[in-house]
Amino acid sequence: MTRKASTRAPKSEPVPPPTWDERFINSLIPWRVEIAGGALCLFALITLLALPGLTEAAWSGWWTSLLRQVFGWGAYPLFFILAAVGLHLAIRKVKRPYHFQASQVVGLELLLITALPLSHLLTNSNLSDAYRGLGGGLVGWALSEPLLELIGPLLTSIVYAVLLLWGFALLVNYTWLDMLETLNRLTIALRQWADKIAPPEPEIVAPAVEAETAVPLPQSRLTNPPDLIIIDDSAPQDEGIDWQHRDKRLPPLTLLEEGSAAAMSPAEIDEKKRIIEETLADFQIPATVTEIRRGPAITQFGVEPGYVEKVGPEGDLKQQKIRIGQIASLRRDLALALAVTRLRIEAPVPGRGVVGVEVPNAEISLVRLRSVLEADAFAKIKSPLGVALGQDVSGVPLAVDLATLPHLLIAGTTGSGKSVCINAFVSCLVFNNPPDKLNLIMIDPKKVELIRFNGLPHLIGKVEVEADRAVGVLRWLTAEMDRRYELFTQVGARNLNGYNRRAAGHKTLKKLPYLAVFIDELADLMHMYPGDVERTLCRLAQMARATGIHLVVATQRPSTDVITGLIKANFPARLSFSVASGTDSRVILDTVGAEQLLGKGDMLFQAPDAAGPARVQGVFVSDNEIERIVNHWHTTLPDFEPIPTPWETLIAKHALLDETDQLLEQAIEIAQKQDTISSSMLQRRLRIGFPRAARIMEHLYEMGLVEDPQTGGKTRKSLVDENDDPLEEILSEQIEE
Repeated sequence: MTRKASTRAPKSEPVPPPTWDERFINSLIPWRVEIAGGALCLFALITLLALPGLTEAAWSGWWTSLLRQVFGWGAYPLFFILAAVGLHLAIRKVKRPYHFQASQVVGLELLLITALPLSHLLTNSNLSDAYRGLGGGLVGWALSEPLLELIGPLLTSIVYAVLLLWGFALLVNYTWLDMLETLNRLTIALRQWADKIAPPEPEIVAPAVEAETAVPLPQSRLTNPPDLIIIDDSAPQDEGIDWQHRDKRLPPLTLLEEGSAAAMSPAEIDEKKRIIEETLADFQIPATVTEIRRGPAITQFGVEPGYVEKVGPEGDLKQQKIRIGQIASLRRDLALALAVTRLRIEAPVPGRGVVGVEVPNAEISLVRLRSVLEADAFAKIKSPLGVALGQDVSGVPLAVDLATLPHLLIAGTTGSGKSVCINAFVSCLVFNNPPDKLNLIMIDPKKVELIRFNGLPHLIGKVEVEADRAVGVLRWLTAEMDRRYELFTQVGARNLNGYNRRAAGHKTLKKLPYLAVFIDELADLMHMYPGDVERTLCRLAQMARATGIHLVVATQRPSTDVITGLIKANFPARLSFSVASGTDSRVILDTVGAEQLLGKGDMLFQAPDAAGPARVQGVFVSDNEIERIVNHWHTTLPDFEPIPTPWETLIAKHALLDETDQLLEQAIEIAQKQDTISSSMLQRRLRIGFPRAARIMEHLYEMGLVEDPQTGGKTRKSLVDENDDPLEEILSEQIEE
């Protein structure tokens, strides 16, 4: 029996410990890049000192002369850049307070390479001058001479000047569009400067009035243009936002995030198209998908109904068109076949000869505010009250003008996107309007959604979160509306635009801003003050449009006791997010369909002039974007004084009347006009009973407006005249306290 050979490896000899020099070298290896960077930085700094002769060494003479000969003056920026690169490498493990992009490095290199031949051209240097280090050195001569012989000095200078601008744009992250915008701003500034030096003569434009109300202008007034400048208020106004030369105070587009598109893949679309056609065929409904519209949240399949053969009365076969109601009745069957939770059928699609089957996408893409602001749909509005709405089922951006709506009613369950929509509207308005052109009033009974806008210079006071104060705000709005109409009458204006044009050339009149009012939850206000809220809302909706006051009212409970028939009649523009039932959908839109929405910004928008609601994926504005916009206005207007709350006196007045008597104000007017007053007089004048009249008399005595009655007397002497306003004095004292 043979013995198996051993496979054990021979024992290795012990490794000797490293010597001191090996340990030193090993400790330097992890820092080799930093050491190389520090050496490069030191070498570049020594060279920079040697170039002007600030340091002398045995090698510096030939080294600096070589650099001047090759690069000319470019040796200075070149070694300054090398020193910066060395320092950058030396501190690579330290958290740097800066960040370089690859495009910036390319721009810096392009600047240097372009400046050398351009300086050679400007100094008119030759080869011998380049050898002496003049101009851009040999590098500048080599880069300029071929182009000089090919296209001449003028075109060569233009080419290098363009390359120089391009390098500078890359260095500062300046795009071509930004450069064009800067040129446009310079052009407009020069034009405005020229207009100030030689202002154009004012033109007389006759107003477009009806024949029966037209009044001929005297010839003497027409011969004196500076005295009379008549402008037609009814003419379309071009007050849109020009992105090329907008107000410098307004936030830049870079504050907003860019969106990313996400939709069904072609294979997924083909599969769902096949399922729709086969499912309809299983129910003996021949139909064909003829068009597909891909949106951010849904994909709409346009189904064209086919024909079936029917036996006529005489036994002949006839082709009969499929009724669209047959397709609409299969909504649940199609949802089951497509394995989706909710499916909406639009039968028919307005303006198209198809039935729209709207299938949810597997992934919903966010519609960013920036993508809508940059679209043509927003540019075509040309109004300071334009707001971004979202994208339709085809992914086309949509925007609306609050001035033409003129008020908007919003409904949707919790989490459907209602408050996000309001945030987007507010962000869009403050993004495009300075505080002197637009003021905001916000009412948020939920106390959590709109308070992030506190501190905006556009906001009057603060966001009101108490229901009793909200009613006071609505009452003040009606008073402000009446005040504006009185101002319009004084100057003969028909609307806010006409008044502001007249006020621009007037010494005492001031321009009036637009007022956008946002109410985030109407149900709470209607529950506590149904009569006052409905009355003031309807009056504002009926008359406030011409005065520049526009309402955006939202509620999560679109029932008939919240959205009454009177409110609906005065809010022709409605917007519905996902609701709980078809009944709620009928309340807000007068049709079903909102109960089939997906939530998360999916909505139906009913425009005042549209035949039916349009499906839209709403704009999403993140909290970071809102914070950046608010911080921008804080930075731009650091000394802006907050707009004082003008409705405090009115709120205190109604609170006092609620504590005493609503007829107290009328009783004070009677006391101002009469020398004596009695309870029986108040009974007759106010048409009330004796106990209530006696209580009002006691309130007048406590306010110091009537004297204490004499013994056995029923009349009291009045201590107030028509020039006094005792109620306002009492309220001002309460507010100061």
